[in-house]
Amino acid sequence: MRYHPLTADDRALMLRRIGAASIDDLFTDVPEGRLLEGLMDLPRGRSEMAVERAMAAMARRNRAAGEGPFFVGAGAYRHHVPASVDHLIQRSEFLTSYTPYQAEISQGTLQVLFEFQTQVARLTGMEVANASMYDGSTAAAEAVMMAARATRRDRAIVSGSVHPQYRDVIATVSSDVEIEAMPTDFAGAEDVTSRIDEKTACVVVQCPSFYGHLVDLRPVARAAHEKGAMLVAVFTEAVALGAIEPAGPQGADIVVGEGQSIGNALNFGGPYVGLFATRKKFIRQMPGRLAGETVDADGKRGFTLTLNTREQHIRRDKATSNICTNSGLCALAFTIHMTLLGETGLTRLARLNHARACATADALARVPGVEVLNETFFNEFTIRVPGDADAVVERLAAGGVLGGVPVCRLDPSAPGDLVVVAATELTTDEDIAAYAAALKTATA
Repeated sequence: MRYHPLTADDRALMLRRIGAASIDDLFTDVPEGRLLEGLMDLPRGRSEMAVERAMAAMARRNRAAGEGPFFVGAGAYRHHVPASVDHLIQRSEFLTSYTPYQAEISQGTLQVLFEFQTQVARLTGMEVANASMYDGSTAAAEAVMMAARATRRDRAIVSGSVHPQYRDVIATVSSDVEIEAMPTDFAGAEDVTSRIDEKTACVVVQCPSFYGHLVDLRPVARAAHEKGAMLVAVFTEAVALGAIEPAGPQGADIVVGEGQSIGNALNFGGPYVGLFATRKKFIRQMPGRLAGETVDADGKRGFTLTLNTREQHIRRDKATSNICTNSGLCALAFTIHMTLLGETGLTRLARLNHARACATADALARVPGVEVLNETFFNEFTIRVPGDADAVVERLAAGGVLGGVPVCRLDPSAPGDLVVVAATELTTDEDIAAYAAALKTATA
């Protein structure tokens, strides 16, 4: 079957039907200066073999995470993923499955989602969890919109401790909610409670924070609840849940985060899997899909999508949310890895991560001119380096060490001398020694 593109007359007819004068009118919402002027600076045509050679040459310029000392985190983390995870998710019944609308032929997929939700609820200390978030950032935006629906208020306070990209996504997606983004506090001592009032729908706080600080959520939860607002707790490092107290028992109403650390490799930034959990009383306001346990006509255990109204698919303007992506394969990888670890394994993994981070922080603190800013952290912390952090990180990379993420790359308003550093169970003593030596040279 040949593909016939639209003719000029076809395009003109479509534009008239929607009331647009030109194709350019379809992009008026894109900020000025973000659209390309003209064509990209690329050759107009090459053979397939020539393109493959060019792309391979570009790929060789990348440095893979496993090729040397690696201390990059800031929302995506390098952990060991057992070979059995990749083997199992490539089974055809999982790899090629689609959204489980027909429960009678989707029992395996539905059971996986049910087990995934159970694991997320237990990890976060909440009562219910869903199974259809894109990633941690969109889960955070969905939490803000859910809080606005549940409280019938339209103001959200976003802590400066929240990942800068998560803050951007919240502001973009939650366009009907007034977002008050608090200034960044690198010391981790900001006071969000003084900003809460009777118009506040929720307060969004991250723990561990973007800068690595551990935050006691109880005072924030109390202050929010006294004003009728909700507390949204965010995390980007799921392994931390094996060591720190969950947000649920600390008073959080919604807990969201990124599940990439468990079962999902870095993969150049995705696809990942968002985690979303809340209290049972808010279940009707929860976005996305919920897999439930039931019994069939013969009384046997079975699974089905539940509490999923037709508005999610048909009357979409009435839906609580239209975030119904099939992240099932990433959720399956998460569930397999969590099942292999178990509670004891996750706790041991978390302790090992913390120990590796402590060893890294101690080594870097001995480098002249370098200051570790955190008093508390899990496996990620922030350092202040002499001079320009961006230049220091580039010099480290040239020497074979990927030394972290300059904060100013993600938050242009931040000081230019801060670097977020992450260590995991894959960080060796040799890696730490190489980093300390390279940092001493790069900052000299």
